[in-house]
Amino acid sequence: MALSAGAVDGPRLESLSLLLANVAEEMGATLRRSAFSTNVVDRLDYSCVVCSRGPELLAQAAHLPVHLGSMDTAVASALSEFPDLGPDDACLLNDPYRGGSHLPDLTLVSGVRLEPRRRPVWFVASRAHHADVGGSAPGSLAPARDLVAEGLVVPPVLLV
Repeated sequence: MALSAGAVDGPRLESLSLLLANVAEEMGATLRRSAFSTNVVDRLDYSCVVCSRGPELLAQAAHLPVHLGSMDTAVASALSEFPDLGPDDACLLNDPYRGGSHLPDLTLVSGVRLEPRRRPVWFVASRAHHADVGGSAPGSLAPARDLVAEGLVVPPVLLV
């Protein structure tokens, strides 16, 4: 079923909205349960979203709001580099000029298909703060004159 603004009534739209928000919440719960980092487990420094093919932000979990403002741009950057990104793929990035927030926040983007052999219907992304990504001081938070001095800049890279 193709979704368009005129084809979806209020109750169906609300149901879909709640379903996608729940997907983002469950993504976060899984991320927290599987993490080793105290930044994720204890500080809850992560966020998860569901985006359309557009990519527009469709749903977000109530995690860390500061991550969410550029999440759709990160998904767009991943898709511009890897237009065939699917559910078996994972694209990693942290570049602030491509939708990242700051270097210790690494973003992972994947596609979601509803049926085999079809292109992704949605994209999911998660962003989590990592303790150190290099740079001139421990914690990747030292004053720097340029981006590279802050740590490792990861453009969209296909991991899987």
